[in-house]
Formats: sequence, C-alpha cells, structure tokens
Amino acid sequence: MLRIALPNKGRLSEDTRELFNDAGLEVRSSGERALTASLGGEFEAIFVRAQDIPEFVADGAADVGVTGWDLVNESGRDLSSHLDLGFGKCRLVVAAREESGIRSIEDIGRTGTRMRVATVFPNITRRFFEERGCPVDVVPVSGAAEIAPHLGIADIVVDLTSTGSTLRVNGLREVDIVLRSSAHLITAKGGPRQGDPERKQELDDLVTALASVIRARGQRYLMANVPRTSLDQVRTVLPGLNGPTVIEIAESSQFVAVHAVVSASTIYRTISQLRALGGEGILVTRIERLVP
Repeated sequence: MLRIALPNKGRLSEDTRELFNDAGLEVRSSGERALTASLGGEFEAIFVRAQDIPEFVADGAADVGVTGWDLVNESGRDLSSHLDLGFGKCRLVVAAREESGIRSIEDIGRTGTRMRVATVFPNITRRFFEERGCPVDVVPVSGAAEIAPHLGIADIVVDLTSTGSTLRVNGLREVDIVLRSSAHLITAKGGPRQGDPERKQELDDLVTALASVIRARGQRYLMANVPRTSLDQVRTVLPGLNGPTVIEIAESSQFVAVHAVVSASTIYRTISQLRALGGEGILVTRIERLVP
C-alpha cells in the first residue's frame, strides 16, 4: 500500500486528519504519539514534521505527502502537486518597518545599500530577490522574523502571514507577495514508483477521494416540488452542475420534482426564489462527496 507522510502536529495536522476522515480514510493508530497509522486500512501513514515531508517524499521514504506549498518550494526538491487541499492558506511576503519609507521592491534596490533580510525561508528569499536583480544579504532565522528589524538584525523580513495582523502589530508594512501557499498533496516527480500501474491507480483513487470531499464542501443538495409551468424560471434559479434534474411525480400533472446542487452561501435566497415560484416540499441536505 502507499505510504503517506502527514504533518505530526499543529493546525495543518488537524485539517489533514479531518479531510482524510471525511474521505473514509480514518486515521487508526495505537496512540496519540504513534509515529505510524493505518488510513482506513487502505494506506499507511507516517507522522513527521511538515517541513521534513518534502525530503521524505523526494527521497522515497514516503510515496505521497501532505504539506504546505511554501515548504515544498523552500526544499528545492523535484516534487509534483496532485491536489490543492484548500486549507493552510497563507502568503509569504516582504515586509518593512512603517517608518522605513520602503513601499515596493524597487525602493529596496534604490537605497544604494545592500539590505539584510531576515527569514525562515532563505532559499525562496534568495531566488526572489535574485530574479528581480535586487542584491540583499539573507539572514536565516528559526522563527519570529518580524522582530528582526526592531533588534537591528535585519532591515526587512520575508515572513508568512494569513491576515497581516501580526505584521501590523509589530509595526511592519507588507511590501510585496513572494508566494501564495496552501496545503498540497505531493509526490516525487512522475508519481510514486513510476512505472508501477497498481501504484499509479492507488494514487489516482486517493486524489479522487480527497477531491470529492473538497468539492462537496460549501455545497448543498436541494430537492423541491415545483409547478410544471414554472420550470423555465426554476432552471435560472437552480443552475446546479449541469442544470437541475427534473423528475415526474406519480399522480401529479401540475408539479414535478427538481433536484440540484447549490452553493451553501446562496441557499437562503434560492429557497426564497423557489417559494415565490410556487415551490413546496423543499428539502436541503449536506453533501459528503461530489464526483463530477
């Protein structure tokens, strides 16, 4: 079976476990500190630090991994993404002190001095500034890069942010975006054990299962009885994936049943519109999986 490297702690670990559980691949381990587990009896999981997962996958210790795209890029290893999992979203940004006067990357290059950049992502940072012809000295730190300008360790920072609130609290202004990141399902280039059709099928099945759960989130399945004479208007209210499914109702010539997948964010307005068209018997349910 495929061996999958999963984050061992933090919010990334929690979101990953929830996704696999929803896909029917429940994490079954002998205890909270277990280093390995079964994923629904279909796959083997190993739990390691998120920043180590690109190396584990690239070196073949794991066939598949789940980790942040920022960590994949920092590793510099030849890896492929098979699915954006949609959680762990953040931005890797260049930030400077508010009073520095730096408002763009061009401002950094025009200072006439070689600026020092503190970051937990030295490889990405070097590439970013080299590609823009902006000479800087990279100062690797293990964490809390935002404090570096206040301590005189660096002039600017390259750091992760989700909302920008931590940067603002520390008197820093976002100057540019280096990278947008989220959790991805990754393999070595070419997929696990290239040339093995059984392993490739296992990977394809895994991607389909996880993608079906992600696709279903934020969607609802709606069923309603509507007047036959209102079908044209109903089709504009319920576009669904390929338009609503229309089903004849036994012993009823005036009404038909319509079924459709609709966005959860618009369900309130959708129900109101259906009722205005004479809809009744409206039922809305959650969707666990959605395979187009």
